[in-house]
Amino acid sequence: MNQVQVPVANQPATGFEYLAIVEVLKAYYNGLYRCDTALLAQVFHASAQYFTASSGELLHLDMNTYFPIVEKRISPESSGEAYGFSIDSIEFVGDVTAIVRMRSSLFSKNYIDLLALIKIDGKWQIISKVFHYTTQLGTQAEQTIKPVQLAGQLN
Repeated sequence: MNQVQVPVANQPATGFEYLAIVEVLKAYYNGLYRCDTALLAQVFHASAQYFTASSGELLHLDMNTYFPIVEKRISPESSGEAYGFSIDSIEFVGDVTAIVRMRSSLFSKNYIDLLALIKIDGKWQIISKVFHYTTQLGTQAEQTIKPVQLAGQLN
């Protein structure tokens, strides 16, 4: 059963763009959860950049470098890890630009992702991923993001 927590505030008047971004975020998380780079290639713009300094040093990757790393992983899905992520906010900063803050737990780490999305040719894609992670302490059940199930679950 897939679960996700999505805020209802900050939606454009139509809600269409908001829902389109939620779909991108679901595909993004599914790609990470399944280590599915074909799916990730749909949600990341070809020029997207990936950054973290959680280890104390800057890690900066482009998608051509990042995707082979993902392909070598054992997926959380096949390892039986719990599925779930939380969208803290989606902020529109124009008609074709949005900033997302979301949380998840994968690979015994808790992640906070800051994603910049752009809309080109009618399609929202992630152009930048900046994230921070912490290693989980205690049991996974204590530390895993526990999303709230929505009516009409998002698949």
